Amino acid sequence: MPIESGSCASARQAKQKRKSHSLSIRRTNSSEQERAGLQRDMLEGQDSKLPSAVRNTLLELFGQIEREFENLYIENLELRREVDTLNERLAGEGQAIDGAELSKGQLKTKASHSTSQLSQKLKTTYKASTSKIVSSFKTTTSRAVCQLVKEYVGHRDGIWDVSVAKTQPVVLGTASADHTALLWSIETGKCLVKYVGHVGSVNSIKFHPTEQVALTASGDQTAHIWRYIVQLPTPQPTADCNQVSGEDEVECSDKDEPDGDGDGSSDCPTVRAPLTSLKSHQGVVIAADWLVGGKQAVTASWDRTANLYDVETSELVHSLTGHDQELTHCCTHPTQRLVVTSSRDTTFRLWDFRDPSIHSVNVFQGHTDTVTSAVFTVGDNVVSGSDDRTVKVWDLKNMRSPIATIRTDSAVNRINVCVGQRIIALPHDNRQVRLFDMSGVRLARLPRSNRQGHRRMVCCSAWCEDHPICNLFTCGFDRQAIGWNINIPALLQEK
Repeated sequence: MPIESGSCASARQAKQKRKSHSLSIRRTNSSEQERAGLQRDMLEGQDSKLPSAVRNTLLELFGQIEREFENLYIENLELRREVDTLNERLAGEGQAIDGAELSKGQLKTKASHSTSQLSQKLKTTYKASTSKIVSSFKTTTSRAVCQLVKEYVGHRDGIWDVSVAKTQPVVLGTASADHTALLWSIETGKCLVKYVGHVGSVNSIKFHPTEQVALTASGDQTAHIWRYIVQLPTPQPTADCNQVSGEDEVECSDKDEPDGDGDGSSDCPTVRAPLTSLKSHQGVVIAADWLVGGKQAVTASWDRTANLYDVETSELVHSLTGHDQELTHCCTHPTQRLVVTSSRDTTFRLWDFRDPSIHSVNVFQGHTDTVTSAVFTVGDNVVSGSDDRTVKVWDLKNMRSPIATIRTDSAVNRINVCVGQRIIALPHDNRQVRLFDMSGVRLARLPRSNRQGHRRMVCCSAWCEDHPICNLFTCGFDRQAIGWNINIPALLQEK
């Protein structure tokens, strides 16, 4: 029988070790799915505040880390076996070597190399996932400073616009696709007045700066100016609406939405006719607002024009033309005779009426889709929101490019700015409401779960900086408006 040489024996031994090592890895991989399933089953039985998507992501990440260290451990075991074999051979030759030193040196080198690879892999693989996890944690934290206070339920269709009165008593106004506008007590959530003068969807509502008068725009191609008289009811203790079990988002069917008569809006006083009707548009009037002083009003229409009216005579003063497609919104400056209009043509325009003999217009081009709204803020800034999922902050002195851009994951609807604190509220198509500062830093996301928040598209937001209970209001196509208490000092401190 031929005798096997020493080199052949060593090669065979090494081959057997590699085979054993590969079998160990295969056995390890074959049990990974079972172990991951057991871990997931165990965690699902635990009470956790984390959304299921975040928990699953964490499980997957930790599983990958565990597998990396398990492979490192198996490699280290193989190195120890090689050290022991080498020691046995050397001992037979009378050249014993300190196995501990050799093992320590080889293991240290191998571990250092593997750890370096693992660190780099973690940085590359989990960079995007980490931002999502941190975002979810920030939402949980911000719940403490963004609390739902009151829900205003009574409309029979979606609510397009929400506004807060500038005079005493301070009331909340909502404009709905059900052809009505409702005025609410902010503290009690009770409907105080119903306006039924329109025969089309009411798309916008704004309050006169000094009188108890409201301006509404409608799909019936008109804008109405109507007077209201309200007496606020005595506030009653309300249950705490802020107890929520988590941030799990659920899809709600129509049966989960509030009924149209939830708060008895049909029992409140009704205003049936306007003081003045503004009738110069040939299409849907999508928005309207008062100029400073309240003696003139501006309207924006799907007929691609904006009109400026004299309130006392209802006469058309100027027709503002230039947009290539339907207008989506209009807004006036709080202290100057400036108007901004937005359009589906991806632009918004600034109209200057400060000089009676000159009516200049400036065009802002920076969005790639419909500009859903553009509003004035403190100083010489304008903030615009768009269906292109961005919000841009502009300096009126430099129209070429925005000074800040906010990128979101959903189309942005009618935005509103808290002028005193320079905070932007962004209502989204995906039912979220997010808060940003003027430099584009995200501050918070309003809580939204199966127990609170909007269940459908959020259409509009409105700040009321001086109200002690609710300082932010939102409305949506789930037929309700919501009053929020935003702890602004704590919010800014978190930033």
